[in-house]
Amino acid sequence: MTELQLGLLVFGAVVVAGVFAYNRLQERSARRAAERVFRSAAGDALLGEPPAACREPGAPETRPPPERSATLPAVALPDACIDYVVELAFEPPAPAGQLLELWKVHEHRYARRALLACSADGVHWSRLPSAEGNAQVLQAGLQLVSRDGPVDEAELIEFRAALDSLAAASGAGIAAPEMRQAVEQARALDAFCADADIQVVFHVMPMPGTGFDELAVGGAAEQAGLALEADDRYTLRDDDDREMFSLAWRDGAGGAGGLSITLDVPRAPGGRGSFHAMARCARQLAATLGGALVDDNGQVLDERALAAIAAQLDAVHAAFAARGIDPGSAVALRLFS
Repeated sequence: MTELQLGLLVFGAVVVAGVFAYNRLQERSARRAAERVFRSAAGDALLGEPPAACREPGAPETRPPPERSATLPAVALPDACIDYVVELAFEPPAPAGQLLELWKVHEHRYARRALLACSADGVHWSRLPSAEGNAQVLQAGLQLVSRDGPVDEAELIEFRAALDSLAAASGAGIAAPEMRQAVEQARALDAFCADADIQVVFHVMPMPGTGFDELAVGGAAEQAGLALEADDRYTLRDDDDREMFSLAWRDGAGGAGGLSITLDVPRAPGGRGSFHAMARCARQLAATLGGALVDDNGQVLDERALAAIAAQLDAVHAAFAARGIDPGSAVALRLFS
């Protein structure tokens, strides 16, 4: 084989590998978008047809989840379940205000992805910057995964270096998990999130040739316990002010387009309870407004279909439980943001 032939073979192999890697990346992006929307007609679970939530990447009905608020839950603290947590120990204890000043040099780089918390006794924790007094221990957590994907090793190295710098400036001892293990944890957690990032969507549709009156919809929504919010969605919240599900005009089309009721499974508290509350509300709205309760394909959602969806959600909630994550919790709200 001549040098020219050998060179052409090497070049061809590089091109093929590049195309393969690009296609894999595109498939992964499409898969993450597709699996964020949950589809389930009655036939999915009862007739042996594949659940619509498992459709091939790029299914035309899919749509991305709604934008999230940039505000973190007030109770959010570094958590080894979803964070790479570095711990600094101070002897003697260091003023929390001083630690905050030292961290500000690095803060802009990580924004919402990093959380810092101080403790005077190693038991009770307060988030920076609200922490006061002296800190015996500081925990700094970098979120391993978000809806944008997992962190990479370079980001972890940079984060660890920032904490090394803070420790050196404050005279603290430092302890951190092994970085390769954190990278593997991030990848596994990202795969879980891709499978569990699900929305359940019902539609209440007017009879053919008619539409819903806006005032009538508002009255029916309030009668069902929903409240109108600043983004023009009606929502039902639990006692801790966490959103269970929301109601809005379908695709923004107004009265003739019908209504959509959406439950964001990872962010909705209460597990199956949120789904049952959503189903009750959907049936009540359909009855009050004289509409039909249907899925994305226009198939009527009867009790049998709703029970099939509930059974599929039980498997999703079991996966959350296996991870030690409660849907709607501070950890889940950070992870699926």
